[in-house]
Amino acid sequence: MSTLTIISHTEHYKKPDGTIVGLGPTVTEINHLLEIFEAIIHVGMLHTVSAPSSALPYASNKITFVPLPAVGGTNLRSKLDIIWKAPKIIGIIKKALRTSDYFQFRAPTGIGVFVIPYLVLFSNHKGWYKYAGNWKQENAPLAYSFQRWLLKKQKQKVTINGKWNDQPSHCLTFENPCLTQDELTEGHDVIKKKQFNSEAVDFCFIGRLEEEKGIGILIHAFKALDISDQNRIGSIHIVGDGKLHEYYRQQTVDSKLNFIFHGYLSREDVHHIYNVSHAIILPSASEGFPKVISEAMNYGCLPIVSDVSSISNYVIDDKNGFLLSEITETGLKVKIQKMLHLSDVIFSRMIASNDSNIYKFTYSYYNHRIKSEILSI
Repeated sequence: MSTLTIISHTEHYKKPDGTIVGLGPTVTEINHLLEIFEAIIHVGMLHTVSAPSSALPYASNKITFVPLPAVGGTNLRSKLDIIWKAPKIIGIIKKALRTSDYFQFRAPTGIGVFVIPYLVLFSNHKGWYKYAGNWKQENAPLAYSFQRWLLKKQKQKVTINGKWNDQPSHCLTFENPCLTQDELTEGHDVIKKKQFNSEAVDFCFIGRLEEEKGIGILIHAFKALDISDQNRIGSIHIVGDGKLHEYYRQQTVDSKLNFIFHGYLSREDVHHIYNVSHAIILPSASEGFPKVISEAMNYGCLPIVSDVSSISNYVIDDKNGFLLSEITETGLKVKIQKMLHLSDVIFSRMIASNDSNIYKFTYSYYNHRIKSEILSI
């Protein structure tokens, strides 16, 4: 057993009682890495705003959080702030690595433009890079393209979303873990019992409420359906938050459809949303492979998702979900109509077809691959 230092831009927050909590999916993934490592140091960003309800504490005192200043953003001032604070960030990372045997750097992120070169040129630690974004993104931001180029040129292992003909041998296709063995069993039971009623089809959206994630397209596509199709819809669950929350909610008030804005929810409550929904819709422009897709599929939700990055490696159009070749209101409307007019037999067949591959998204399978293919133990 050994010590791992994780370096990331993952959002952390301090609660009124002093407890540190972090982005739920990442914290849960790190908790499970204790099956491999004796201790984990997570060097991540500490924000001064209130923690969302989806944020979680670490499950063990064997995980130590080391705060970085919260930097990043799209405007010039934010980018200059990253450069200004780079020496301090490198100093914090360097100190954390002194007591570690391995590192994991989670890319792409703004600090990656100087942290990756530091790790490549000045660190002799063993480790790997987790590239969670779209490995094949065209017209990617310059900082992301630079990080991807660096990762291709250096020699440490890189885990990426999807399988590509031209990927270097040290870049390994890895599924993004998000399920426990118990959740896998629970999902199997849900799928066997889930029924499809074409007069009350329930949908969900899980993600940040911003245009890049496609929430605006989703709302307009539902409102553009004719009355007979709208009458087939039960509820449309919107899980997540953002600065434009009220703007998007106002766009639904003139509709007779049952849009429900939940805000952020706990992991257990999100799983309940999957349980009662028949489909998850994610019409986003650029993704790696969002964990919510495999989570939803585990609970019998058919994905209606963008055909970007590695998503088509796992979602086959008209077989176990629906792919959007064009991320438009019209394109999404067509896929929603297809969903609404499925028979119960076809729906059951489609959700059952995921059983053979969903185990690849378990933490245990991920940890096994980390041990055997990256750490070689």
